Amino acid sequence: MSNASNNRLERLLSRFAAGDRLALARLITLVENRSADVATVMERLYSRAANVHIVGITGPPGAGKSTLIDRLVSKLRARKQQVAVLAIDPSSPFSGGAVLGDRVRMGDHYNDPGVYIRSLSTRGSHGGLSRAARQIVTLLEAFKFDVIIVETAGVGQTELDIMDLAHTTVVVTVPEGGDSIQIMKAGLNEIADIFVVNKADRDGADRVKAELELNVHLRGDTGWRPPVLLTQAANDIGIETLVQQLDKHWEYVRSQRDPVKECQRRIHEFAEILTDQLEERARDALRNGPAHELVDAVSAGRLNPYAAARHLLDDPSAMGELLSKSAGER
Repeated sequence: MSNASNNRLERLLSRFAAGDRLALARLITLVENRSADVATVMERLYSRAANVHIVGITGPPGAGKSTLIDRLVSKLRARKQQVAVLAIDPSSPFSGGAVLGDRVRMGDHYNDPGVYIRSLSTRGSHGGLSRAARQIVTLLEAFKFDVIIVETAGVGQTELDIMDLAHTTVVVTVPEGGDSIQIMKAGLNEIADIFVVNKADRDGADRVKAELELNVHLRGDTGWRPPVLLTQAANDIGIETLVQQLDKHWEYVRSQRDPVKECQRRIHEFAEILTDQLEERARDALRNGPAHELVDAVSAGRLNPYAAARHLLDDPSAMGELLSKSAGER
């Protein structure tokens, strides 16, 4: 990194530490764009990340998640809590552009200095969470918000990765369409800490609530029994009860901390970061580094990619040269 770039980054980090929202936004943009400075930023700010309540909210499109979050933010702000909302949008695998308007639907909070709202494209991620989501949540923790709400893109098997990020997972469904059955099929029943049947003024809400409660009962005694709540977010009904249950679950999580699980989580995070950085360095090096002959052979069809990868991995000096040159370019 050049001295000028290093100085710019230092100024940005200083402004971030002073509570500058624009600095926060620019650091998030660095993370989204996979900047070469990301590793330095995260290394510097990781120890500042506070242990704040991270709430994941997931459910099918049309379940009213954004309206629910809007009402939830209002309740939290009434308690003078600083709130960040990260809305993970589905996006085109080609352009990376987000297609939802979560920030528009939460527009009432834009002039509130105690609320920070950011949309993040999944950019083709196989999971409901973007690769950058964990790093952005760490930035929000380091900025000292009291509550961080993460809204994911929809329901499906790949949505289960919200469990690794959030302390409390809220699964939102609606009365029609057999959503309770779909939730069970998708495996979200196992990860939900709180169920919300939104738009509960519609026919079938009580039936869905009963189905979910029966399924919770069949899970057995896990220490925390997920409540099933009826809400009408559009009419601000049931939101206060949701806030109370979020508080209860956060208390439960903090009282049940398992040192072994904490160690496993840190090792998992380390492996994830290492894999991510190795992948980025390898891609950079293959484009610009000393392995161009292998790349040319694969490109021309003279060598299959498995043989090329084995050739490189079996030569420690070539691998070391590849990665060290890539690191030097950064």
